[in-house]
Amino acid sequence: MESLNLLLDTHTLIWWLAGAPEISAAAQAAIADQRNRVFVSSASAWEIATKFRIGKLPEVTALIDDLAGHIRRERFEALPISIEHAHTAGLLPGPHRDPFDRMLIAQARLERMPVVGNDPVFREYGAALLW
Repeated sequence: MESLNLLLDTHTLIWWLAGAPEISAAAQAAIADQRNRVFVSSASAWEIATKFRIGKLPEVTALIDDLAGHIRRERFEALPISIEHAHTAGLLPGPHRDPFDRMLIAQARLERMPVVGNDPVFREYGAALLW
């Protein structure tokens, strides 16, 4: 099997770091496979911090003080937001309004990597899903 570049959906990242059982067996295997490069978007850090601040993600309390450290310890790589990513995300058509999802969709499409997650909206916007 050839190696893959993977982009974690924000909920997949949270579940992985928490050791939660919600992640499918195929997604767990792909993330754990040392041959694969696993990326975390800067948008996910922004989403986690924002939703924690407004009380929508109280379960991330243990992660919030050292999110970057948790990501590094898992051997995940940061995927910064580029001008091209932002431009593409801003121009995505359709009614989906979640700016974090739109950024992950743009990054997945431009970087040609599947999103590890189970939200069907990603497929609707032409991003590959691995779940």
